[in-house]
Amino acid sequence: MLGVILCGGESTRMGTDKGLIIAGTQTWAGSAAKKMATVGIHVALSINDRQLPHYVQQLPNERLIPDDPTLSLKGPLAGILSVHNKYPTEDLFLLACDLPFMEPILLKDLYHRWRQNKGAQVYLYTAGGEPEPLCGIYTSPGLAHITNLYHEQRLPRHSMKYALEQLTVDSLPIPEGKKQCFENFNYPDAS
Repeated sequence: MLGVILCGGESTRMGTDKGLIIAGTQTWAGSAAKKMATVGIHVALSINDRQLPHYVQQLPNERLIPDDPTLSLKGPLAGILSVHNKYPTEDLFLLACDLPFMEPILLKDLYHRWRQNKGAQVYLYTAGGEPEPLCGIYTSPGLAHITNLYHEQRLPRHSMKYALEQLTVDSLPIPEGKKQCFENFNYPDAS
């Protein structure tokens, strides 16, 4: 399994690269990677090509995976399938960089769920029955299925929600009092 911090968004509403926002002594991307590492897996950062020089400079010790230019995708799915193309046999544990209140215990709980309940293609949390797709474990076979649908032009929508509808999902409700851990930030005054 590979932990993947999703940093490749455009950050247009925020006005600055969310992964490079400094909180305390580290960037949001660095903080997310540190939290993911507590699970005991290797971690990489998914970025777009324009971010590469900035991330090399600010986070020189991190494994960086730019979006695959052969994919005509945007959004999180571009980053996820780019990482899958590079590591096709690895299950991917995703965490968006703009979830700064995520707690490591929630990542560990989801990891244990994946280890104990084999059979699903995706493991994630839900809020009110709705999936939280940017903190989840996506299995290699599930990602291969989405990749095949994409290459066969049978993935008409490139949204995470649509991709999840094509997969077998095992979900956990967000624990009581932990909903703030899944609050993402898109505007400067919110960070």
